[in-house]
Amino acid sequence: MGLSSPVHTDDRATAPGTHESSPATGAGGASNELKRGLSSRHLQMIAIGGAIGTGLFVASGGSIAQAGPGGALVAYVLVGLMVFLLMQSLGEMSATIPVAGSFQTFATRFVSPSFGFAIGWNYWFNWAITVAAELVAAGIIMDFWFPGVPGWIWAGVFLLVLTGLNALSAKSFGESEFWLSLIKVAAVVLFLTAGVLMIFGILGGNSPGLSNWENRDEVFHGGWVSIISVFMIAGFSFQGTELVGVAAGEAKNPRREVPKAIRTVFWRIMLFYVGAIFIIGCLVPFNDPSLLASGEADIAVSPFTLVFSRAGIAFAAALMNAVILTAILSAGNSGLYASTRMLYAMAHDGKAPKIFGRTNARGVPIPALLATAAVGLFGFLSAIVGQGAAYSWLLNLSGLCGFIVWAGIAISHYRFRRGFLAQGNKVSDLPYKASWFPIGPLLAFALLLLVIAGQNYEAVLAGRGMEVLSSYIGLPVFIALWLVHRYVTKSKMVPLLEMDLAAPEDLKEEPASGSR
Repeated sequence: MGLSSPVHTDDRATAPGTHESSPATGAGGASNELKRGLSSRHLQMIAIGGAIGTGLFVASGGSIAQAGPGGALVAYVLVGLMVFLLMQSLGEMSATIPVAGSFQTFATRFVSPSFGFAIGWNYWFNWAITVAAELVAAGIIMDFWFPGVPGWIWAGVFLLVLTGLNALSAKSFGESEFWLSLIKVAAVVLFLTAGVLMIFGILGGNSPGLSNWENRDEVFHGGWVSIISVFMIAGFSFQGTELVGVAAGEAKNPRREVPKAIRTVFWRIMLFYVGAIFIIGCLVPFNDPSLLASGEADIAVSPFTLVFSRAGIAFAAALMNAVILTAILSAGNSGLYASTRMLYAMAHDGKAPKIFGRTNARGVPIPALLATAAVGLFGFLSAIVGQGAAYSWLLNLSGLCGFIVWAGIAISHYRFRRGFLAQGNKVSDLPYKASWFPIGPLLAFALLLLVIAGQNYEAVLAGRGMEVLSSYIGLPVFIALWLVHRYVTKSKMVPLLEMDLAAPEDLKEEPASGSR
């Protein structure tokens, strides 16, 4: 059912609206408001595309080599459970209050303004610096076809392309992300199909069947220590699923489409990851030298390349190179979109310079887009320090920012539900209800504490100072942002009865989608 009657709809701290059409209030006919141009298929592919990348196509091989096929499977299933709980929490808040600020808006309204400030800048930096990292990775990939062309040239070309796509409109971003994600999904479906045929001996000659799963010591190589190590890797692989929360601010019918995307996307992602790891575990022994050599951008040893090659597909390396380039550009495209919208929303909430809150006539926040794209210029570090070093540096800069945001989602949802009920509303009034509350957000938060603490426990135990610093630098920076803002503004935790539960004024009433 609708939510307009029970929810308080006063005007305090209302997030920026996102209108289909509104009177021009800015220069050049711009309204300084986003436009709802993303359809259901856009939202679903944005969420799927955010979770399918090099973590699946390349790093899954290293995960199996480290923990065995069974250990890798356990780690990815546990992380999948955590992501499921987080997506439920995000879905409940985003369907109720679909705004572009998403995580920082929720953290501000339901926890404290200082917590929201830290979450917002943390998320903006996370994706902005990830754009730079993906541009460097794209240069590494292009070296497969054009070994004589410097990587920084490709970084510049792709930065211009992605910025151009994002500058057109939210719909153009959604459309480009739909097709980029569709290529990745098609590659995974082709892989799963070929793998099943190979397991049954229909394709690729003699099949090992399930023999790689018979020896318990090999199936769970390294025991629980290895599983925990892979747990960290799997967490990074799933980062990006939260993009649907940001995109909800520009969805045409968010109260109908956000729940639909949340429900369907998770199980598809789990099928892709669990299915792929099972098939790789069947067809490639965990101690295969190629898996042991797996790296972030090494196409030749991608487990997908190995399986396609053994299936008799002669151009497997070139095929996977193209697919992984698509995955990288998709991540860069999504990162530029997400960080731009976060900067825009923070400007409207007074947490960033006002200029970043301006949009053009098509509802695109151009100043925020250009500022975020400027961070992508760090991709040109490859011309100075080399592509491999630049990629590692940029990923370390990003660090555990994504996990901090996920923890913020769990905290915000726990507070949101309590405030929602305290203000006289009923759970049945929610357009989408998260299952297992309050166990869901509390369990997800506990698992995230494990992930954050264990980012690089090997370096901690070995006393490798610089490695520890690069792995954990994101945490003290986040805490410093939070505490400094709290000290300057004297902000306090928002009382349950004073939480702002107002939805954007342009939001069309949609029938509740329920929680099933």
